[in-house]
Amino acid sequence: MGTFGAVIRIREPLPTTRKLFDVGAAGPLAGFVVALGTLLYALATLPPPEYLLDLPGHEALKAHINQHGAFPETMPETGSGAVTIVVGQTPLFWALSQLFPNVPPMYEIMHYPVLFASWFGLLFTALNLLPVGQLDGGHVLYALFGKRWHGRLAHVFVLVLLASASIGFAESGPGLTAWLVSWVSPETAARSGLMSNLSWFLLAGILYYFLSRVFDGDQRFVAPALLGGVGLSVAARLVGSPRAAARSAGWRLPSSCSASACARSTWCRERRGHAPCFPNTRFLYSGSVRKNRRKTARNHF
Repeated sequence: MGTFGAVIRIREPLPTTRKLFDVGAAGPLAGFVVALGTLLYALATLPPPEYLLDLPGHEALKAHINQHGAFPETMPETGSGAVTIVVGQTPLFWALSQLFPNVPPMYEIMHYPVLFASWFGLLFTALNLLPVGQLDGGHVLYALFGKRWHGRLAHVFVLVLLASASIGFAESGPGLTAWLVSWVSPETAARSGLMSNLSWFLLAGILYYFLSRVFDGDQRFVAPALLGGVGLSVAARLVGSPRAAARSAGWRLPSSCSASACARSTWCRERRGHAPCFPNTRFLYSGSVRKNRRKTARNHF
């Protein structure tokens, strides 16, 4: 899957911002039309739920389909070592799915190639419309508001993304830190308290790198923005799970940990014999921390 890789060859500089707007908007509009048409075709030609009965595994799902003839409302329990990819819905995808029967749940959509491809088409179109840099969204923003406001609004948008990432890091930070440390010392990675504390340094480093680029290294702006980002993450962890408190309808790609793996904690604890879950990294990763985590992590990622 390729994105952020388009090259546009223009024979001469665009004479007006209207021409720039046309060039920036043409690509996303064409991509959206194709993705929407593919989505409608995929929804109209969906097989019945029994289609999944021919796939290996999925025992709990198969049992529910055999009993009820439909998909379960919630994700069934997954076995140890299972990997579950759960993609998020958008208002458009949800609205169209209400018009057709036998729409699979989002944790099984990868078994429907055309439907999955159309979902990715909509995702990449949305990414291309981000109002920053050389993306088509950045071209459209530049054409509408000019160079001065384009720079200001793009900076604000990046700061909003960093703030959102800081809030999400409150939940995924300890697990992500544990996974990184596990490549060097699996025993140290199993110490949940230490990983929770180290996650703040990881967040500060990530924020400092991006904020330095946003503000061209001007510490008068980098320092307060850095403190604000870390403060948001601390507040989110004190309040509770940000995903449970506010679930967005945007292009969110959550993973769903099984009850036996995570229960109510934000990442799997050592006493349950499981490795960290990464709620905001699109995967469910479960396995014994006493096994060779390096090998498991390499095979998984």
